Amino acid sequence: MDERFSAFSFVDRITDVSPGVSARGTYRIPAGVPAFPASLVAEAVGQLAAWTSMARLDFRRRPVAGLARETRFLRAVRAGDTLALEADLESCTDDDVAYAGRASVSGESVIVLEQCLGPMLPAEDFDAPEALRHDYETLRADGAPSDRFAGVAPIALEVVESSPAVRVKAMLQVPDSAPFFADHFPRKPVFPATLLLDSQIRLALGLAREAMSVADDAELAATRVLDVKIRAFIAPGQRLEISAEKTAADATRYSAKLSARANGKLVATARVEIAARRRA
Repeated sequence: MDERFSAFSFVDRITDVSPGVSARGTYRIPAGVPAFPASLVAEAVGQLAAWTSMARLDFRRRPVAGLARETRFLRAVRAGDTLALEADLESCTDDDVAYAGRASVSGESVIVLEQCLGPMLPAEDFDAPEALRHDYETLRADGAPSDRFAGVAPIALEVVESSPAVRVKAMLQVPDSAPFFADHFPRKPVFPATLLLDSQIRLALGLAREAMSVADDAELAATRVLDVKIRAFIAPGQRLEISAEKTAADATRYSAKLSARANGKLVATARVEIAARRRA
């Protein structure tokens, strides 16, 4: 597995697989990585599902981000943690893959994904099928080298409109080039939906902090993300308008709807729930 798989690949080894049905694997978060947000744990589960769906279709087709009904974030992960990944496919066709999955650390669940659907597109549009097949064989054998991920810095956001605790709008400038584009994807660089979601959650967390107070030993965190819908590819260099807007709030929970637009066109939507949890 060469250097192009060092920037945004989150499966080290596939330990058990029934192509197009289920897969189990592992990923070790590098000990030196400065941060590993919850959205990247979801990315790891999605990548495991992608590998088994591609294997089922002999790497003719590959899935891209589409819909995710519910993702539950149960606790934070730390640098050095080893994620045990699971993906269970409900269906896998040339048109789409439907799956659920989860990740755990030392037997404790850290994330659960339910009712995810990824459209299947020609694999050769995004990568060389023979290279994907070789990488899959590596993951099924000795696995990829550990500690190859150096982290992804949070994308800078320019707040352009704000109503404290209620609504915030910001501009996100997708970089023209970045290491993660080499993995996502070599032939058709696409801004990862999970990095977009991480940016949107950061906006919502800012609103929640303005609306809620927490104990000194606690912090606010996203606990559920619902109804994620990715409507279009986001290319390098695009400028996005992203927003978070309160839908409900009380002393224990804050909910917001999330959106992203490119040139006025809606490209992604979701909902997030935020609550206090004990600091790791």
